[in-house]
Amino acid sequence: MDFESALWTVAGAGLILLMLADVFHTLLYPHGSGPVGRTIMRGFWLVSKGLRGSGSTIAAPLAMAAVIGAWAGLAAIGWALLYLPHLPGGFVYGPGVPQRGDFAEALYISLVSLSTVGFGDVVPADPMLRLAVALQAVTGFGLLTATVSWILQTYPALSRRRALAHQLNLFREAAGPAGVSSLDPRHAAGLLEAMAGNVASVSIDLLSFHETYYFHEAAQRGSLPATVAYAHRLASEAQGSESSELQFAGRMLHAALDDLADVLRGKFGHSGSTSSAVFDSYELHHRRRRREEPGR
Repeated sequence: MDFESALWTVAGAGLILLMLADVFHTLLYPHGSGPVGRTIMRGFWLVSKGLRGSGSTIAAPLAMAAVIGAWAGLAAIGWALLYLPHLPGGFVYGPGVPQRGDFAEALYISLVSLSTVGFGDVVPADPMLRLAVALQAVTGFGLLTATVSWILQTYPALSRRRALAHQLNLFREAAGPAGVSSLDPRHAAGLLEAMAGNVASVSIDLLSFHETYYFHEAAQRGSLPATVAYAHRLASEAQGSESSELQFAGRMLHAALDDLADVLRGKFGHSGSTSSAVFDSYELHHRRRRREEPGR
């Protein structure tokens, strides 16, 4: 193998390893995200902050599609670079199929193998190439399965976050300005303890599925950044209550909110020495641009 062939082989193997590492950190590692996926999600997030209306809400789903496309692209190009030094001599061509040795031909073979279509017009002759094509087919099937699983895992996490925001809004409307003091202490304590559990679930979701952070909510009632400050106020009111049960529930909710603030501070770069300051930063970063009023 000459220097150029070795160079293509090393470059192809590097792209394949990058794709596998990114998929592993995004889908299998419980508290991580791959560099490719993280960069794409943040890029779309920055663009979406300047958009209005529905444009901001579809940015994150489009970013997920772009991540999946990037994984497929890395795999297709990486395997194509592995095949390129062996074209056309390492492959058997069917009747009437022109023998070519350029990158386009290598990319075609790679895409056919990755998609597991297997037309059979160009097949590997060398034993190592036959093994490589089979491994790529397995990789393609695994990539398809992994992306479907990723999507199916992401949206339940978003639903839990939206449900918590709705729960806080319903509590605010039902309790009124008096807050927890308008309720029976035992009843209020049970509600706050349930909220604490839901906040803890959201914290775990943000750790396990980083991409959910970048989703804008179409409805304000389902926006946790806009309502989490109210949960912090409820926790403080409960801790100042004379009821021991309500005080305990307030401490639980406060602890859960502190954990959420630590996740937002450590994983997503929100500044603030207190949980309240972190939540203010969280709301500010997720606040969408409003359509300006006429005359402004």
